Amino acid sequence: MNYDKEQQELKKLTDLCKENGKIDLELYEKYNVKRGLRDINGKGVLTGLTKISNIQSSIEKDGKSYPCEGKLLYRGVNVQDLVQGFISTNTYGYEETAYLLIFGNLPNQKQLDDFKELLGSYRTLPTNFVRDVVMKAPNKDMMNSLAKSILTLSYYDPKADDISVENVLQQSLKIISVMPMLAVYGYHAFNHYECDESLYIHQPDPTLSTAENLLRLLRPDKNYSDLEARVLDLALILHMEHGGGNNSTFTTHVVTSSGTDTYSAVAAALASLKGPKHGGANIKVVEMIQNLKETVSDWTDEDQVRDYLEKLMRGEAFDRKGLIYGMGHAVYSISDPRAQVLKSFVKQLSEDKHREEDYKLYSMIENMAPRIIAGERAIYKGVSANVDFYSGFVYSMLDIPEQLFTPIFAIARIVGWSAHRLEELMNMGKIIRPAYKSVLDDGDYIPMSERK
Repeated sequence: MNYDKEQQELKKLTDLCKENGKIDLELYEKYNVKRGLRDINGKGVLTGLTKISNIQSSIEKDGKSYPCEGKLLYRGVNVQDLVQGFISTNTYGYEETAYLLIFGNLPNQKQLDDFKELLGSYRTLPTNFVRDVVMKAPNKDMMNSLAKSILTLSYYDPKADDISVENVLQQSLKIISVMPMLAVYGYHAFNHYECDESLYIHQPDPTLSTAENLLRLLRPDKNYSDLEARVLDLALILHMEHGGGNNSTFTTHVVTSSGTDTYSAVAAALASLKGPKHGGANIKVVEMIQNLKETVSDWTDEDQVRDYLEKLMRGEAFDRKGLIYGMGHAVYSISDPRAQVLKSFVKQLSEDKHREEDYKLYSMIENMAPRIIAGERAIYKGVSANVDFYSGFVYSMLDIPEQLFTPIFAIARIVGWSAHRLEELMNMGKIIRPAYKSVLDDGDYIPMSERK
């Protein structure tokens, strides 16, 4: 089949697919289907129980639900208090938070030291893995590269299919340890083979924190400042876990309930996180801001910025999707506590990086956007900046390439996925299988000779 005929055939098949694939939106209301497993107010359909984390965005009073300031708790501990504890003691918190989420308690000093030593010892890859797997067929899509590497690790594991809690825990801790290496090495391979840049493959230091090692592996000279490492550590903590209902964690529960192996479960979660409606959202914020700067003659002028945001809402600017990226959340309404914590460090980092004007622009948009969104369309709950609004800005100030924005999210969220996978295995009952209602009438089989 030649190219023109192939395209014509694909066009016909696409039209046929669209013709028979659309479902009348009124039917969703008729059958009370909660699209996206959420009601009109954004509240998720209850599908499970968890002890790992809790998201509070509303309070119940006199039988009614009222929005409140957002709160995120890891194993019952307010994440804002957790972060403040690390700041007050001037310590890196990724490993301590990982211990809390996976094992259920904050570690004492010896438990933490032993846990860090264990993670450090696991921060190694099989012999020639970088050469034979990461360097082969480098991909500009780092999430696909990461998923490929994770799946290939299963070939080196003689107990890959063992889903006992003890084995899955060990597998999870090993994946948590090597995820930064796989992500950064994948980027360096692409940057070298596809972009003709120099190749850097640094070995991690088992005595350093995850945030420090990530910057060490990424930078050609291995150098980073204390502020850079601590802000990255903070971002990893804030992205580490967000309840069982977020798309990638729910994916982890769904595939785990089938009895599949750890590597497949993580690859499935990575596929979910890759989506621009989930882990890829912070890239869209950065791209939106860049488009604003290119479009608006004076982006320090509030009237011009407001005009641009209004055009965004009308689908007349940027990607014409009618969205102000980084604004609004499926659960939070008044505030996203992760965004509030992150913002408290963004100003300091912007001053250190001489990007104060960018910080002022982000703050201006954060203040304007909720009013503009409310004025342009009917909303059922409040709108505020979410964590993605500032995280992309933070990564750009850390000189982290955009290709690694979502993999860094994965380096954080792998902890939450691991905790939820273990919880699912320990409480596993039936395979997760929600219902779908057919809205098509029955038909008859038509012999080939009688088909039109």
